[in-house]
Amino acid sequence: MPVTRIDVVFKALADPSRRELLDRLHARSGLTLTELCCGLDMTRQAVTQHLAVLQEANLVAVRRQGREKLHYFNPVPIHEIYERWIRKFEKQRLQALHDFKTKLERKRP
Repeated sequence: MPVTRIDVVFKALADPSRRELLDRLHARSGLTLTELCCGLDMTRQAVTQHLAVLQEANLVAVRRQGREKLHYFNPVPIHEIYERWIRKFEKQRLQALHDFKTKLERKRP
């Protein structure tokens, strides 16, 4: 079975260290590698490797500014997961809650 784009995103999101990096970029986008490494219990090389996986999954975009690379969070692949895997289940759940609420309201005197 060929590896799809969404498989690459799931693989990238599977690691807690990469999710931590995404959380940091979500809170403050445009961070340098040095800023991303600050306070992490990882080597700079490990952070660089995690960022490469995130870039491959299109979850992180990089822009050069002089000698520095600025890292930005790209939420589009996560939104695509939501659209493909979560939204369809959410609709059924919300409909079930609506139906349950309607039944309870009918039973009230």
